[in-house]
Amino acid sequence: MTRGDLAGKVALVTGGSGGIGRAIIAALEDAGATAVSLDLADLQSGPSATGPASAGARWIRCDVRDDASVAAAIAQTVDAYDRIDIAIHAAGIARDAVVWKLSVDDWDAVQQVNLRGAFLLLRHTVPVMRRGGAGRVVLIGSINGSRGKVGTSAYSASKAGLIGLAKSVSREAGRFGVLVNVVEPGWVRTPLTEKVDEKIRQAALAETQLGELVDPEDVAATVLFLCGSGARRVTGQVLRVDAGQYL
Repeated sequence: MTRGDLAGKVALVTGGSGGIGRAIIAALEDAGATAVSLDLADLQSGPSATGPASAGARWIRCDVRDDASVAAAIAQTVDAYDRIDIAIHAAGIARDAVVWKLSVDDWDAVQQVNLRGAFLLLRHTVPVMRRGGAGRVVLIGSINGSRGKVGTSAYSASKAGLIGLAKSVSREAGRFGVLVNVVEPGWVRTPLTEKVDEKIRQAALAETQLGELVDPEDVAATVLFLCGSGARRVTGQVLRVDAGQYL
């Protein structure tokens, strides 16, 4: 996709201050869209900030766990731009432990951000897209939502839930021109994952078929495809970007 392909489109990205979220925002802007980050952290000071955000980047403070906060952010966006064409749920957290050591609070925290946040985003953006007669929604899942992994029961369950959510809403909203899909990355190289123990990172690398890990820009390029004209007949699908790690 080249610059201008999404000209005039308005896109929301939850978790825009994270490594994947920032890459998605940059890709959307490069394609000509107006991208807005919905996040508790702004783009200049988020956990994955490695330099200044792009000049066009916009931020609305939003707690994706809170219905009123999401509703207010959507209303603010519509007031400013009179439309929402694209919604990306990239906000996500993990609390890793085997299930018998996983606290209820940690389980709930993961579901609140990863799954409830996606539901609230859809709940408030789909009606706007319906009125506009079209829309694209992409939920950022994980290969561990499809395969599971030791110590990730909360995270994997939340990401598996995104698949059921996307497939159901794609049926509900398809007749209004709203397409809903899931992107499942494998291990993604971000400032946060680069701090993980080297043995764990090497184990993920060994699982790949390409002998390399995924960069945030790889995920962003896939999201961009699903938001563009080439994916106008794609909905209810799960697209993996994992260098063959799932295999």
